[in-house]
Amino acid sequence: MLPPANPVSWRREHWLLASLVAALSVFASLVMPTWASAVRHDVAAPGRTTLELPLPTYDQAITAHPSAAIDPVADAAGSANEDWRVLEVKRGQTLGELFHAQGLSATDLQRILDAHVDNGALSHIHPGDEFAFRTTADGHLAALRFDRDEHTRVVVRLDGDRLRTDLVERQVEQRVHVAHGIVESSLFDAGTQAGMSDAMVLKLAQAFGYDIDFAQDLRVGDSFTVIYDDIYREGERLRDGDIVAATFINAGKRYTAVRYVDSEGNVSFYSEDGRPMKKSFLRTPVDFTRITSGFSAGRLHPILGTMRAHRGVDYAAPSGTPIYAAGDGRIGFAGVQPGYGNVIVIQHAGNYSTLYGHMSRFAAGLAQGQRVRQGQLIGYVGMTGLATGPHLHYEFRVAGVHQDPLNVTLPKPEPLPGRELERFRLQAQPLLARLKTLEAPLLASAH
Repeated sequence: MLPPANPVSWRREHWLLASLVAALSVFASLVMPTWASAVRHDVAAPGRTTLELPLPTYDQAITAHPSAAIDPVADAAGSANEDWRVLEVKRGQTLGELFHAQGLSATDLQRILDAHVDNGALSHIHPGDEFAFRTTADGHLAALRFDRDEHTRVVVRLDGDRLRTDLVERQVEQRVHVAHGIVESSLFDAGTQAGMSDAMVLKLAQAFGYDIDFAQDLRVGDSFTVIYDDIYREGERLRDGDIVAATFINAGKRYTAVRYVDSEGNVSFYSEDGRPMKKSFLRTPVDFTRITSGFSAGRLHPILGTMRAHRGVDYAAPSGTPIYAAGDGRIGFAGVQPGYGNVIVIQHAGNYSTLYGHMSRFAAGLAQGQRVRQGQLIGYVGMTGLATGPHLHYEFRVAGVHQDPLNVTLPKPEPLPGRELERFRLQAQPLLARLKTLEAPLLASAH
């Protein structure tokens, strides 16, 4: 029996075979690349030529490609490689003071003004406006940035004697909101609970102010439903918008107001039947703190000590509080009368007249015979004449007969005319339907 072969040991013929395989492998490695290139069909790469060209100067680059010199959109937001210093205009502050605060000269400001790049925005700055400055290493103005209006930002750059202006359009949008509220302590508290700003609550009160005296008529349990919008710019809230439509239930009576822009561009609030919410007269022509004396056939006069009729309403308010014309009309008298002190009488259409007494002073420029508009400033609260404290004595007369200003039936305004009324109804119908849908759960929860 033959011993088993050792698997590790090779015979002479094995070494010869291994040498032959190694030689063939070397030969293949030398031949295969050439053969592979012969069977591939790649497209030949185009030839490249490199030329050395002079770079354009900075001014040439701006002239040839102004959009490439500055990215106004990125600049509007404040690019990472530029240091903008942003200042907010304070009350009473001028543009010259802003420049001075940045250590800039009046010459820099004059260059901007002479370029007329602002469309009036620099001529009439307001508290809250923002201006951004960028200065050079030696303290000169390099760029100024401000908002011309809500939609447009202006970026002004100075380079030596050159001045360049870019206008950046900013996206502005309206976002519609819905609010429900129930009065528990005050209208403003109810508005806050509903997510409304104080300014929007004030707009709500103004919309219904001709029908509801919010100082006297507001009741616990009164409720409102409001559709309003806010203005956003580039995704951030910019300001309050407008009331679009609203309902207010006061002492069980439902009032509706719909904002409508007529075909001539006039904006006002209207009831469901297309009548203006704005009545011929304001219920209260002054922002008062309380009523100190109402309309009565007889009361004890606080100064004279005798019983006599009080033919008006006394609205207490701090001295200097503005007084407004209750309706359109013409000033029939402006001067001093016994007991009334400084007094104005306004004659209105339809045999109506109103009287405003105890004023501290009249509004500038008023004179007898002058026409005034509803809501126009006519004077200021005082205590001239027979008065124990600052207040407005207000009288309302119909054909010369005194009526209680708080309860007098005011003339009803006429509805919109034919085609305008049809146009109003088309716009108001979906809003009214939405209001009823929105307030249904609120009314249900109240019962």
